[in-house]
Amino acid sequence: MVRLAAVQDSPVSFNIAATIEKLDKLTGIAASTPHSADIVVFPEAFVSCYPRGLGFGAVVGSRSPDGREWFLRCHESAVDIEGDSPEWQAIKQIAREKQVILVLGVIEKDVSKHSTLFCTCVTIGRDGTLLAKHRKLMPTGSERLIWGQGDGSDLQIAQTDVGKIGAAICWENYMPLMRYAMYAMGVEIYCAPTADARDGWVSSMRHIATEGRCFVVSVNQFARKSDYPQDYPAYEDKPANHIVCRGGSVIVGPLGDILAGPLYDQSGILIADVDLRDIIRAKYDFDPLGHYSRPDVFHLVINNAAQSGPSFASS
Repeated sequence: MVRLAAVQDSPVSFNIAATIEKLDKLTGIAASTPHSADIVVFPEAFVSCYPRGLGFGAVVGSRSPDGREWFLRCHESAVDIEGDSPEWQAIKQIAREKQVILVLGVIEKDVSKHSTLFCTCVTIGRDGTLLAKHRKLMPTGSERLIWGQGDGSDLQIAQTDVGKIGAAICWENYMPLMRYAMYAMGVEIYCAPTADARDGWVSSMRHIATEGRCFVVSVNQFARKSDYPQDYPAYEDKPANHIVCRGGSVIVGPLGDILAGPLYDQSGILIADVDLRDIIRAKYDFDPLGHYSRPDVFHLVINNAAQSGPSFASS
């Protein structure tokens, strides 16, 4: 048996130090009695902001100085993973101290790519080792103003002693070939950190669990206006307790049965005890990679080469 935890809460937006403190506290709650989770999953962009409602001063043909300042604040509260920053070390230490596998949505800044931001999901082992890192392949809508595109080099599954863990971020879950790539890699615990709180999202998670014959853990933030800075320009006409994101986190079994949630309009931790053998039981009549795959008709090709960056020549 494996115990899954979905933590529905909000970061201290644009404040990476305070967000890491909150991450530590919430992970500790999920890891300790009575929750005692093996795998703890957090929402998209939990460290340390999903800038919901923010336009970044952009219209076709121009960007405002104020919008550039808000992008700077996003950048300053992002995590430098490749550079092994002190913030990244602190995050890894949380998994190590709490002895859990941590699946976490972060905004990643990559100095090697000239400070481009990425919406990333990391999977960290109980010993603090980075097991997998995946950058969102296609930011949705206005997210493309602030986040770069990932590539196929980090489409990967984390092999752990409590199952094969994969992650697809938010609307990547609407990309059929992305889902199939996850199935092809043998995902057993399919994590879907998201910012989508619509009613139809839960239906999509149930479909993915049924289609992939896997467990699905989808986690969203529960956030109020007061979880953002006082000078945040979005929702200015709303009271402090106005709900900006209502959540909707859910855990689903491989036959599409809801095991926990969905949780709306409050913060909280969902817990589900799962038997990974249920995946084999579910594949008795539908195996998307086996007897139902028809490889004589269909096949998937994944380009897992990293994107090539700019080259520089010296004279």
